Amino acid sequence: MPDGSLPRLLREIAACQHCEDLPCGPRPIVQLSSTAQVVIIGQAPGKKVHDTGVPWDDASGDHLREWLAVDRETFYDPCQLALLPMGFCYPGKGKSGDLPPRPECAPRWHQIVHGALREDPLLVLSGQYAQKYYLGALRKRTLTETVRAFERYLPKYFALPHPSWRSKLWMKKHPWFAAEVLPALRDLIAGRLGKQRSS
Repeated sequence: MPDGSLPRLLREIAACQHCEDLPCGPRPIVQLSSTAQVVIIGQAPGKKVHDTGVPWDDASGDHLREWLAVDRETFYDPCQLALLPMGFCYPGKGKSGDLPPRPECAPRWHQIVHGALREDPLLVLSGQYAQKYYLGALRKRTLTETVRAFERYLPKYFALPHPSWRSKLWMKKHPWFAAEVLPALRDLIAGRLGKQRSS
């Protein structure tokens, strides 16, 4: 950032009106701190999150916190976890669920946000949109293959599915996720947050 001011960046994000045509209007929802050791990069806020203004304040958030093995107090401590969606605002409803994140949002903001972080945090890439943007050609052919190859992207990235209700069905088909991926994720998260708490 030009002046190193995270509060200024947060004000600029909150005031963003770039996507004025959104069905519910723009309401950017992020959680940021320069000291965050883990950055959760998800898709976009849902309608409930748009209404409350609290990121991941829905069933997907409950599922994600279970995967991470963190409680709500830890999850909503910006000094420990940053919550950075690919699209900062609720994109509206499509035929089969919420619309994809607005594609112009991440290129507009993400590099600036990462420049405001003091350390090199773990980036948890939740879902195909985050993985496509951050991993690019390093992604596997499918999200399932990318998640199973999670070790390839360490120590900078950790690939996860999006924790929607569909992921529960997906987990039943892929028991290796709970047996292999989640224990590795929880160890990494505990290590990162333990480091933050002791600093």
